[in-house]
Amino acid sequence: MSPSPTATPPGTTTELFEAVSEVARVAGDVALGHFRRGVEVEWKSDGSPVTVADREAEQAAREWIGRRYPSHAILGEEQGETRAGASHRWIVDPIDGTKTFVRGVPLWGTLVAVASGETVIAGAAYFPAVGEMICAAPGAGCWWNGARCHVSLVGTLGDATVLTTDERFRPTPQYVEGWRRLAGASMVARSWGDCYGYLLVATGRAEVMVDGIVGLWDTAPLLPIITEAGGRFTDWSGRTTAFGGSAIATNALLADDARTILGAGAASA
Repeated sequence: MSPSPTATPPGTTTELFEAVSEVARVAGDVALGHFRRGVEVEWKSDGSPVTVADREAEQAAREWIGRRYPSHAILGEEQGETRAGASHRWIVDPIDGTKTFVRGVPLWGTLVAVASGETVIAGAAYFPAVGEMICAAPGAGCWWNGARCHVSLVGTLGDATVLTTDERFRPTPQYVEGWRRLAGASMVARSWGDCYGYLLVATGRAEVMVDGIVGLWDTAPLLPIITEAGGRFTDWSGRTTAFGGSAIATNALLADDARTILGAGAASA
């Protein structure tokens, strides 16, 4: 079982670890209520889709956080930031993979993190359509459906499964050739993308997941999830950060080889 918050004061790492999981579950279940129900799709100014499921799921998360942590800031993909400058900031992506969601494919997730400055205190990713929850906090480990999980021990790219959200890398074409080299060197290359790919790395079912461009609500929960599972999570320049605008997640054994072949920066410690 994951650590219990019993007898811990609000705001401690253990208590927040439990809280991010609960928020993710609350919001994800709201989104699940709209899944495969033919929701209408609107298009935002950046060309990304949004639905009533996104909005209602984020609102449910905001209401939960607001009741329990009224002094904390909340940054959500759909509604922006409230109480900016607070000591703690919750970061919410109600549906990561909305394009996947609207096509009725179950590999979407709800992402929640809580951070102090650029230090992520805890993160969770919930996949309600496939019944998977993963959460982590620095020093507390990474937990998948209530049990500790770890990245794989695959040590050669020729035996690896590598993933990306969209192999065309349209917003970041400078990364296309690196991805092609990586895919060509691997055993399996797939686009089981968005947050689901990072879940697969953290649970040892894939070795590398890369994205050329991501929002901070996408990556904030993923940094502790990957690192506490024993992997490495960096931006494309090699910085260990949840706020770099790009992402490379690997198991530990392939961290350097994968980044070298991608033409990325070396994984920072």
